[in-house]
Amino acid sequence: MRLVRIPKDRVGALIGEKGKTKEIIERRTGVGLDIDSEGEVSIGDNAEDPLAALKVVDLVRAIGRGFAPHRAMRLLDEDEYLEVLEISDYIGKKSDNLSRVRSRLIGTNGKTRKIIEDLTGANMSIYGSTVALIGNSVQLPIAKKAVEMLLRGSKHSNVYRYLERSRATLRIAEMGFS
Repeated sequence: MRLVRIPKDRVGALIGEKGKTKEIIERRTGVGLDIDSEGEVSIGDNAEDPLAALKVVDLVRAIGRGFAPHRAMRLLDEDEYLEVLEISDYIGKKSDNLSRVRSRLIGTNGKTRKIIEDLTGANMSIYGSTVALIGNSVQLPIAKKAVEMLLRGSKHSNVYRYLERSRATLRIAEMGFS
């Protein structure tokens, strides 16, 4: 039995309307979930696939970090991973810095987040003081570097140029030559 804590306001997303999301996770993985209203999630080790419980841990963490369940389900696929970055590790503990940096990551009308997602194929969620990314072994390092560049204060134009230069690597990987 593994225990994962998620924010209380994300419990509803994990359970889903009439328990639908929880039911889908359990059916697809064979792993039982016990979710309490305080955000404590017990994940069973009873699956036939020993990796299933580990994938469910990441899936629950992803939903807890703000991903919509349908996006987090991507973690059940082969070669898909979750990376969670703590914004305060890059900027310190000042809350005024946190809101400014969160705004830089999201961009005007979500433009920056959308560009990172579109150019890398990774998914991105900014929730609380974290940035979470879901992607494969090629997408994730590129998306993570772009996010880290923004967290360290790089200009948006420099980050976009880096992402454009990385597109060739992503295209080669998509064709299966990696």
